[in-house]
Amino acid sequence: MTPTEERTRSEISPPVLNETEAAVVKAAQRCIMAALDHSRAPAIALIDESSSPTEPAIKLPPQALRLIAQVLGAMAERRPITIVPTKHEFTTVEAAHHLNVSRPFVIKEIEAGKLKHRMVGTHRRIAYEDLVEYKRSMQGRQEKALQQLADNAQDIGLGY
Repeated sequence: MTPTEERTRSEISPPVLNETEAAVVKAAQRCIMAALDHSRAPAIALIDESSSPTEPAIKLPPQALRLIAQVLGAMAERRPITIVPTKHEFTTVEAAHHLNVSRPFVIKEIEAGKLKHRMVGTHRRIAYEDLVEYKRSMQGRQEKALQQLADNAQDIGLGY
């Protein structure tokens, strides 16, 4: 399997749902959460009522069902979500896409020491955790700058 195929398989983006599908997903989330609220079992079996008795039930730990319920909840609210495995590393192109900036900007931030990375041969790799931390700090700086602009507009009487 190539590295691109591996990344593609590890990143999951759920589909956008219409109103009817969102209602069905929300109902499924409620059913899962209700089952979890009343169970202390180490595993919960999922059984397809239309399957034959010889087909095995799927057993999942409650933590997995909680994660599935969280994903379903976000889908029902039509919020965009992406599931990224722990310890995932991004290329500079992927990091730029995630941050919605250009690749040269990502490289400039790396070279300025603002974005942590590691070298794999001649290629830069950015840990997901470092990318999330950088994104939070970038958003904080943006919010501060916007607030400063609003304060300046108030000071000079622009009425914003």
